[in-house]
Amino acid sequence: MTVTPRKGGLVLNLEDLSPAYFGLVMATGIVSLAAFMMEHPSIATALFYLNIAQYIVLCLLYGLRAWRYPRRFFGDMVAHLRGPGYFTTVAGTGILASQFMVLHENTTAGLILWMFAILLWVGLTYTIFTAFTVKRSKPTLDKGINGGWLLAVVATQALSISSALLAARMGQPYRLELNLMALSMWLWGGMLYIWMMSLIFYRYAFFEFSPGDLAPPYWINMGAMAISTLAGSLLILNAPHAPYLASLLPFLKGFTVFYWATGTWWIPMLLLLGIWRYGYERFPFEYDPLYWGAVFPLGMYAACTWQMDRAMEFGFLAGLPRVFFYVALVAWTITFIGMLRTLARGLRH
Repeated sequence: MTVTPRKGGLVLNLEDLSPAYFGLVMATGIVSLAAFMMEHPSIATALFYLNIAQYIVLCLLYGLRAWRYPRRFFGDMVAHLRGPGYFTTVAGTGILASQFMVLHENTTAGLILWMFAILLWVGLTYTIFTAFTVKRSKPTLDKGINGGWLLAVVATQALSISSALLAARMGQPYRLELNLMALSMWLWGGMLYIWMMSLIFYRYAFFEFSPGDLAPPYWINMGAMAISTLAGSLLILNAPHAPYLASLLPFLKGFTVFYWATGTWWIPMLLLLGIWRYGYERFPFEYDPLYWGAVFPLGMYAACTWQMDRAMEFGFLAGLPRVFFYVALVAWTITFIGMLRTLARGLRH
């Protein structure tokens, strides 16, 4: 298959397949989980089975791309703007593992996918960031970083979530180890967000910013905080079964609300930047695989708010996740239709 950039979007092409295409699995998975939380079991189940199919197809396509175009595949991995997109494979695998455990109580499938996600996380984390450190030719900050870097945070927190879900379903002594794994990944993801967000915000404020620079992955600014909130909420719920989590409850609750509040702050900011990009600057609105990176945070915000409201026993946030669930479902539907139209157009040509 050959791919060429077109005005209607990117035609599916093996050589130019986006490293971030597992964002499709991330977005579908979290909308499915949010649907389950909001008591829409038919939507949750349909998206779950669709996600299994999407995951298998993307694994095959990525494998074929690595085999047929190894220089492009691994070259993208060490490129500053494209490399972090590979973290969608970790996050997508972790979220699919969570779907198996939450929707079907299938701990075995969840455990297998969790182990695979760990292998991917270790391999990608130390390959990508080691390469960024030692490579001789590096871009300047304004040309080398965007919101997609925060996919490393999302991948880390996806492992925290799947670890916490496994801990809730397994007996001792594995429950203690899994909860410690979940806690460690949650803390590491939070630290990674602080490092990266400082650089991204500096790039925002002190370098020229064009509409083309505001790629959809900038929504991960919010999505990374939303998934951190969800992970923290699950740790709070697991605290009765892990004494060291119980002793950390004030810290867990404080930082979970901190993450949620930070993610909430980003929503109006990102909406205003979107109005500037598409309304004021008239940037064309065309399908791009990167738009899945904007759908995912909407679904994640719905899921994390619902779970935090339950974990913290607030009781007054119940309406907010439902609003964001419907927004995420509409965004997912529009993006999915755009993807199908782009694929159909590519097949015709």
